[in-house]
Amino acid sequence: MNRDQLQKFVQYLITVHHTEVLPTAQKLADEILSQNSEINQVHGAPDPTAGASIDDENCWHLDEEQVQEQVKLFLSQGGYHGSGKQLNLLFAKVREMLKMRDSNGARMLTLITEQFMADPRLSLWRQQGTAMTDKYRQLWDELGALWMCIVLNPHCKLEQKASWLKQLKKWNSVDVCPWEDGNHGNELPNLTNALPQGANANQENMGQCKSLEYQHLPAHKFLEEGESYLTLAVEVALIGLGQQRIMPDGLYAQEKVCRNEEQLISKLQEIELDDTLVKIFRKQAVFLLEAGPYSGLGEVIHRESVPMHTFAKYLFTSLLPHDAELAYKTALRAMRLLVLESTAPSGDMSRPHHIASVVPNRYPRWFTLSHIESQQCELASTMLTAAKGDVRRLETVLESIQKNIHSSSHIFKLAQDAFKIATLMDSLPDITLLKVSLELGLQ
Repeated sequence: MNRDQLQKFVQYLITVHHTEVLPTAQKLADEILSQNSEINQVHGAPDPTAGASIDDENCWHLDEEQVQEQVKLFLSQGGYHGSGKQLNLLFAKVREMLKMRDSNGARMLTLITEQFMADPRLSLWRQQGTAMTDKYRQLWDELGALWMCIVLNPHCKLEQKASWLKQLKKWNSVDVCPWEDGNHGNELPNLTNALPQGANANQENMGQCKSLEYQHLPAHKFLEEGESYLTLAVEVALIGLGQQRIMPDGLYAQEKVCRNEEQLISKLQEIELDDTLVKIFRKQAVFLLEAGPYSGLGEVIHRESVPMHTFAKYLFTSLLPHDAELAYKTALRAMRLLVLESTAPSGDMSRPHHIASVVPNRYPRWFTLSHIESQQCELASTMLTAAKGDVRRLETVLESIQKNIHSSSHIFKLAQDAFKIATLMDSLPDITLLKVSLELGLQ
């Protein structure tokens, strides 16, 4: 604005808000007219639109009433496409504020959460015993993910985190607070999962990463020589993926476990492994094999522990060119599927629903079991392909398949895979692999 426009702007501002700004305006006018005043010792004037400096914490004005009314309006529309899109835009705004270290980010999320908790449909669904829609569950998932970003923020003070913990516990104590699978059941609530909880926290946060290029940036304080943000991020991801965790109840929660794992592995696959990262992979693979009950690849695991097939396949393909022995040891350990072995009666073990009918009180409701068994089959097929020409490894993989895979259809598929691999046109038939195919086909 030019001089005339600025003058007009100030005059209108004083006229419209004279009761609020007139005393301040008179005080500033007196200081400007006084040659010895502090305000005249500084050249220029502050720019109210410039924001904080790069090292300062930003704190812009937040229209709390408007945020509350917007969320309430969108929720009242039933979570249809338009309203769901608007709520996601609000979530995106919170993410932007957190990225800019705007202290209002947590406050805005608090206002949104309060309106979600006040949604009258929560009480209705609880009374009727019905589940919320998938779209509505996804909004609650995003709410929990944002709280996770806040409580894991290393720049926040301990008293802030203590305050948020108190508020989260207060919300979780409310009867209508929805559970992890979107129903009113025995699972951990969504908002409780906003607190740091190992693998889930790592998966959610990594899943939100949008970077297209990855490079080693030096990490500064309190870190060992050679470490970078990239090596630390990869190591944390591997630790999270390898943690032993019990399969949650409910279809939605189980699908979410699979989805989060696959999203995190997909992000890791975008990173080109160099010598530094290979060392991290080796270190974590050995640690997971020897870590005991905290590891999903430990020697002893709970029978309802989330299987490691998908993660182990990624580890196997990553380690194979650099340490074949460790790659096979990791993949073979992950082949087990104890949830079937612990409950299966003697006889036909290829049909999980038959097992459930024999011992219904002991067989857990794994809605994603077919997907899990297909991942187990993929891991076995990957090892068979890599072991071509190696008699000892092929025999070891065959023993693992015969011991751990109970689905006749998957065993037959592996027999077909082995035959195809053994008879590729660019080489002579692999006799050992053909024998493996025959044994699997006859099983």
